[in-house]
Amino acid sequence: MGLLKAGAAQLSVALSEEQLDQFETYFQELADWNQRANLTAIIEYEDVQVKHFLDSLTVYLTAREYLSGPVRVMDVGAGAGLPGLALKLAFPDMKLALVESVKKKTAFLHHIVEKLGLEDVSIYTGRAEDLAREKDLRDAFDLVTVRALAKLPLLLEFSLPFCKTGGRLVALKHGGDWSEQESAANALAELSGHIERVSTVLLEGLTDDRIVISVQKTGPTPSRYPRAVGIPGKRPL
Repeated sequence: MGLLKAGAAQLSVALSEEQLDQFETYFQELADWNQRANLTAIIEYEDVQVKHFLDSLTVYLTAREYLSGPVRVMDVGAGAGLPGLALKLAFPDMKLALVESVKKKTAFLHHIVEKLGLEDVSIYTGRAEDLAREKDLRDAFDLVTVRALAKLPLLLEFSLPFCKTGGRLVALKHGGDWSEQESAANALAELSGHIERVSTVLLEGLTDDRIVISVQKTGPTPSRYPRAVGIPGKRPL
């Protein structure tokens, strides 16, 4: 995990040998399960270190104050656990919730959480549009993360309802222009969000003009959002 260790150090994230061993186990299990579950297209050892694990840790660029203690963090559209589980390994005090609609992926998440002996990790199989209406999940999390989930207006509707007022939504995106941010102005107004910071990722091996968008939750999400499954994609805010 030398590439991960070096890249994390550039982010001012120090990983112990024990943590690097956990990332190694994570990779090995991901590679094994991927042969039958098709969890990710990126599976080469060096690529996983940089394009999956290190990319996940770039959340730290805009949310370091949320990662230093026992805060509630939700990863929406977690897939194989990224960025959520990578953040949990680097910052073990957090209380993590993972949301993923595909059962074969949540089966892997249950397996890897048990394999790594992680505590304070909850896994939800379902659509964000439905889960965001559950009382214990709505307006409940200090930090919500999303990675390569959808265009910004859609991912805001899927994810911001989980975030508590005053909390942050952090989106990992490719493409360094402002077109997506501009297209999200109406969604931000409707959902009570405000883009407070956009950070450019300047780490070796992470190209595609990667950026980290931090959205502050300025008030409770109106009860009509998120809309029913299928509607946000057809009629984006």
